[in-house]
Amino acid sequence: MRARDAAAPAAAGLALWLTACAAVPPAVQLTPDQRRMHLAAFDQVWATVRERHFDPDLGGLDWVAVRDELRPRVARASSAGEVRRAIEAMIGRLGQSHFQLLPAEIYRSAEGQQPPTAGGAVGLEVRMVGERVLVTRVVPGSPAADAGVRAGWEIAAVGGRDIRPELRAIARQRAGRPDRGAYLAAAVRGLLAGPVGSRVTVMMRDGGNRARRLDLRRTPPEGWASRPFGHFPSVAVSFRRDRLGARIGYVAFNAFLDPARLMPLFNDAVESFLDAEGVVIDLRGNMGGLGDMLPGMAGWFIGAKGTSLGTIVTRAGSLKLAVTPRPSPFTGRVAVIVDDLSMSAAEVMAQGLKDAGRARVFGGRTAGAVLASTVERLPNGDGFQYPIARFEFPSGAVVEGVGVTPDVEVRPTRETLLEGRDVALEAAVAWLGQQNPRGQRP
Repeated sequence: MRARDAAAPAAAGLALWLTACAAVPPAVQLTPDQRRMHLAAFDQVWATVRERHFDPDLGGLDWVAVRDELRPRVARASSAGEVRRAIEAMIGRLGQSHFQLLPAEIYRSAEGQQPPTAGGAVGLEVRMVGERVLVTRVVPGSPAADAGVRAGWEIAAVGGRDIRPELRAIARQRAGRPDRGAYLAAAVRGLLAGPVGSRVTVMMRDGGNRARRLDLRRTPPEGWASRPFGHFPSVAVSFRRDRLGARIGYVAFNAFLDPARLMPLFNDAVESFLDAEGVVIDLRGNMGGLGDMLPGMAGWFIGAKGTSLGTIVTRAGSLKLAVTPRPSPFTGRVAVIVDDLSMSAAEVMAQGLKDAGRARVFGGRTAGAVLASTVERLPNGDGFQYPIARFEFPSGAVVEGVGVTPDVEVRPTRETLLEGRDVALEAAVAWLGQQNPRGQRP
């Protein structure tokens, strides 16, 4: 979640997707001026954490000793990559979400032509299912759809590069963490992304385990380009709505961003579902965003005044995230679907509606990243995202570093994906009372 002046909840997922899609620059010997800027960046990160982190004691960590240990690595670094690894090692000692460096290359790209995540895409959503990278959704009308790709196909190589060794390394690094799946999916997404109009070769195995070599042209991604806030480059925001039969409404969106455009779409959709028996809010793959949007969205489903989704706790004090009830809220059943790519504000929405007794949560455990954060630019041109508040839920549930636990845990398999089934949606629809429980993802 993103905090506005330490108040509202910002998106760990945004920074994750951006860094995954950033081109890795060649290792170039640093000039004396560059070295000074990198040292200044290290010092600014260290001082910012000391002065603005929500826990003045930093969990008992000797922050001065951490600086003294790692600053010499920056002083003798021979490339920007080495500098970033040293800074990442420093902030990694805190073991919390929403700490992220945004490489300067992202900003240079955004300030030129296409920003990275609003650049080219081939129309695939991917997840780690077991040890395989599987397609979980194909965007209609995309290059992947035109090439005949189906959900359940396995990705083995991208651009002639076997992705499995890299993914195994990430899996080992994030072992035991709920955000492991998000990092793995981001790595694959970064390999698939590129400038609009460029092409990428993808080696896949189809439903019959036959090898397929596809040359896919990158086109603009699903949705529209939106500049999130502050020092974040643009990202693509998408929204979908549907009716599942006559009695269930369905909404899905990938980020809590661009309220001027997304909120009217969400409001119009839910208002059109007021005659329905149930509503599905699909937050799978939702990277989070502006916590300011949560009270109004939740107000469509929570009519009681004074209800809070939780409390934002900063170094200076606390603030309840109070729901803004609508004059005519939806009173039927609500199902929220999440997975390990649901992050930040998406987790607050799911757990908050669950704590309020207004939703049943389906799917997989979420990424466990619910700190409020902000972003600033560093002297070396990089961006620095850091948390300034923690979030407390009414039920006392611990989500940071743990994730939201679904009421009904149901995960896809390769077999169900190849059959065209969406098992989490099926479970949600069955609970909502749909006569035909076989859910097809809209």
